[in-house]
Amino acid sequence: MPLNKLWTLAYRDLGRNRRRSILTLLAVALGLALLMVMNGYIAGVMEDSLQNSIRLRTGHVQIRASSYDEEELSLQAKDLLANPDELTARASAMSEVKAAAAVVWASGILETPDDSAGLQIYGIETASPMYEPIRAAMISGEFLTPDDRSGILIGKPLADSMNVGAGQKVNLAIVNSDGQPDEGTFTIRGLFATGIPSYDQSVALMPLSKAQAFTGTNRHASAIFILLNNQADTEKVAAALRGSDVTVLTWSDLNQVFVQTMQTSMSFYVILDFIVMLIVAVIIANTLLMSVFERIREMGILAALGMKGRNILQMVLLEAAGLGLAGIVMGIVLGSAGVAYLATSGIPIGDKIASVGGSSMTLGTTLYARFVPGTFAALSLAMLLIVLLASLYPAWYAARLEPVEALRAE
Repeated sequence: MPLNKLWTLAYRDLGRNRRRSILTLLAVALGLALLMVMNGYIAGVMEDSLQNSIRLRTGHVQIRASSYDEEELSLQAKDLLANPDELTARASAMSEVKAAAAVVWASGILETPDDSAGLQIYGIETASPMYEPIRAAMISGEFLTPDDRSGILIGKPLADSMNVGAGQKVNLAIVNSDGQPDEGTFTIRGLFATGIPSYDQSVALMPLSKAQAFTGTNRHASAIFILLNNQADTEKVAAALRGSDVTVLTWSDLNQVFVQTMQTSMSFYVILDFIVMLIVAVIIANTLLMSVFERIREMGILAALGMKGRNILQMVLLEAAGLGLAGIVMGIVLGSAGVAYLATSGIPIGDKIASVGGSSMTLGTTLYARFVPGTFAALSLAMLLIVLLASLYPAWYAARLEPVEALRAE
């Protein structure tokens, strides 16, 4: 029988019980929409957290001394880069590099007469484009200048917790490169709010030259912080900068905990996707079986008139395909609307929840979804395949009916 006639029969059969067909179509649509929103939201959270970490903490590439241990934040000369200016110039000369700057890291304690807080001190090249995100996040006071010898910047959440503000003096205590405790008085030049609580609550910024003098590291640096124009060039740049006396780390190396955590959690999300599709498959199978049971006599007549079993099978599969395709189109519309809403409005989670992951997960206070067309296309195709697989048993059952037995059915 020609396919167009089979399609006409299938379409007519779907219209016999419109309520059931519409409910089944909605089940497919809502299932796909849920999968799109869930996967779009997860992808947005992962990508935003990774990009926040890259632009604020790690960069795309870092150059460090081979013996440097990030956990210890060592200030000893043997663990630092002795020629940061040369390495920075070499990196900056590459066309793939957007910005490169030396940085000094140190552990410190911020003190006021009434309170104290542990934090990480960043000695930064204040004129570098690397710190445009901090400039853009300034909410009071002014940004640092390269020759500032007594100013620091801190995050507004940290300032609020210690009841200090721009223009006030605070003490910073450290253990310097000689292993001796040291302390200095600094003026808070300004406050920033990047929207990343784990960063805003734990960092103090000061000019690189002052940080080198304060920590006793002279002209040494903890690392060269490199941002690229295109993240895809990471391995190429890293390979060009590698040398026998330095370690070159990429963003994936520097965010290894986060990447591994997300890879582990993705297996859980795959299980959720499978459960949603399984529910849709059960609904489809139930709908088609009910349709077959209601039309046993009709199928017996069709078989008696010469319709082959494979034609009956094709007819039921076409019914399933029609429901599946219509549901997928509706699901794409609903899912896209949901993702668009979450991509613009997001879901606020507050400072406390955003801080739970610490520095390994730089979450913002509002989490946004993002469009991932490849994933959405794969989900749509998987949903169609699940619908067709779920329809195989009802189609097989209808195709193997004996005409005589089918005609006797009540």
